[in-house]
Amino acid sequence: MQRVVRSVVSVLVVVLVGAFVYGTIRIPEHGSIDAAARAGAPGAFATLSQGVTHYDLTGPDTGRVVVLVHGFSVPMYIWDSTVVALRGAGYRVLRYDLYGRGLSDRPDVPYDGATYDRQLDDLLDSLHIAGRIDLMGLSFGGFVTAHYAAGHGARLRTLTFVDPMSSGNQLPWFLRVPVFGPWFWNVTQLPGKAESQYGDFVHPENYPTWADQYRPQMRYTGFGRSLLRSVVATGEVSFDSLFTAVAKTGVPVQLIWGQLDQTIPIAKSEIIRRTIPTVTYVPVDSAGHLPHIERAAFVRERMFAFLAAHP
Repeated sequence: MQRVVRSVVSVLVVVLVGAFVYGTIRIPEHGSIDAAARAGAPGAFATLSQGVTHYDLTGPDTGRVVVLVHGFSVPMYIWDSTVVALRGAGYRVLRYDLYGRGLSDRPDVPYDGATYDRQLDDLLDSLHIAGRIDLMGLSFGGFVTAHYAAGHGARLRTLTFVDPMSSGNQLPWFLRVPVFGPWFWNVTQLPGKAESQYGDFVHPENYPTWADQYRPQMRYTGFGRSLLRSVVATGEVSFDSLFTAVAKTGVPVQLIWGQLDQTIPIAKSEIIRRTIPTVTYVPVDSAGHLPHIERAAFVRERMFAFLAAHP
């Protein structure tokens, strides 16, 4: 009987070790984000209180400052066409990689609203931007900017949401288990993350290099952890209360949403339209999760009109 038990245990050990090794090989994180990884990258880097932040600041020194915050996992290049348009119109444009994404550091922090409030405050201070800003947030960046606006309304002139996160997700219990949870998340979620970004478009065939742009950030340890912790953090947020707090600041808000968004369906806009009754609502035909890319001219026109209405 003991021999049978030992045999079963041996088989289980072999299976578990094999599964762990196979899973670990599938995880794309194989290096640390450092100076060598950042060599030759466009933009600039600021050493802030929680780590290094990759950012880009462009446009005339005297221009009105617009700050762009990207979404859940695609870093700041997601705003490329918007930056060109705003800069061409005379705005001073700041965009940056959130901690855990792109070429910014992956610190061991909660990756919640407070983390990203501090990152933006630190970055603005380091660049000596003291005046009021026009803040724009895309997808998860909608949560980041809403959280910032709720606590720092005096620093904002306007707030624009583009297909913003407006509800959290509850994760299975086992993803919260130390060590195993993050490992399982990285094994099951990260390998296909680049290709999954095509789901943000109505016509992904128009963006054949999108996944290739995304992949480099996946190499650096801490990317998966930042995504998992962000999901955990937003799952504990009352979005009704958050947007109600934004409304109380009196900051003018614009809400832009692709009508064919499959990532965050436009039906979710009801939460923001209900809690911020004065919001300027702009549904965008023939666009998915990234209307500022798929319907760039239309969205750009509405952005400019909104900014002009609040000088």
